[in-house]
Amino acid sequence: MPTDSPRILPRRMEVVDTGRRRRWSDAEKLRIVEESYAGHRQASATARRHGISTSLLYRWRRNARAGLLGQAGRAPAFVQATVLETPAVAQRRDNAAGRMEIHLANGRRITVGPDVDADALGRVLEVLEAR
Repeated sequence: MPTDSPRILPRRMEVVDTGRRRRWSDAEKLRIVEESYAGHRQASATARRHGISTSLLYRWRRNARAGLLGQAGRAPAFVQATVLETPAVAQRRDNAAGRMEIHLANGRRITVGPDVDADALGRVLEVLEAR
């Protein structure tokens, strides 16, 4: 079917390969990071040259400064840990043994230790029951 409009052909065509994910070794990352520090404002030019985003290069730079590049092949290290019972934890544990929890009819709860003054507790319960 013929058309009256002229065909518009693209003048420039660019092929963009986005289907694969590249893997960079730590040595390659370090080499690219060092290259990006070679001159004034070289990060974006270095990123373009290697086909990576500028943000990825900055992440590699940050990881390199933190010493995280080159750590991937190492096995995780474990350190021995000893849990000590502090006096405060021991005191709470000892106090919990004699504690008593009182549930009032109005939904309130009171927790008292074994050394509670019975007269004072009676006065508190009277006030709370009245409300």
